[in-house]
Amino acid sequence: MTNFKKVFEHKQSILRNRPDKTRVEVPVESKLVEAFRSHVKVRDFEVIVDQPSNMESTDQGPRPSEYVLAALAACHEVTYRLYADAMDIALDSVAVSVTGVSDAKGFFALDEETPAGFTEIFGTISIVSAASDSDIERLQQAVNRHCPVLDDLRRPVSVDLKIERVSAASKS
Repeated sequence: MTNFKKVFEHKQSILRNRPDKTRVEVPVESKLVEAFRSHVKVRDFEVIVDQPSNMESTDQGPRPSEYVLAALAACHEVTYRLYADAMDIALDSVAVSVTGVSDAKGFFALDEETPAGFTEIFGTISIVSAASDSDIERLQQAVNRHCPVLDDLRRPVSVDLKIERVSAASKS
């Protein structure tokens, strides 16, 4: 198994010595192609985002909110792996399961006071480790402090989406 401590320390060194490298921009492009199915481009990857058939869509991929949960689970796993190695805490494996709870009244405008998105997310982090309880607690604190997706979900993030009118002839 790879130990990521060297990666962690190398990235820290680069970022300490090159403050111009600390800003990371992540461009994503999405296009609605059929019913509620979108093709999303992220780096060199294309993912499908869709709605289930009970929404009269094609059910060819997870819903956007399901990707939020997937991102949280996977980001937590990556952060546990990276920080366990960086902190010299034994971690043989990590798996995360999460559940999001929302109220459909918000999305379908049945109650303007009800949020459209998740009101609660809960889950379990399953680890295999010979580390002490205190080391696992230190690791959990570090992960909760440094997991990017958890951070995105816990604090307000500035979002500014502008409308750009495009002529029908330029649609492709």
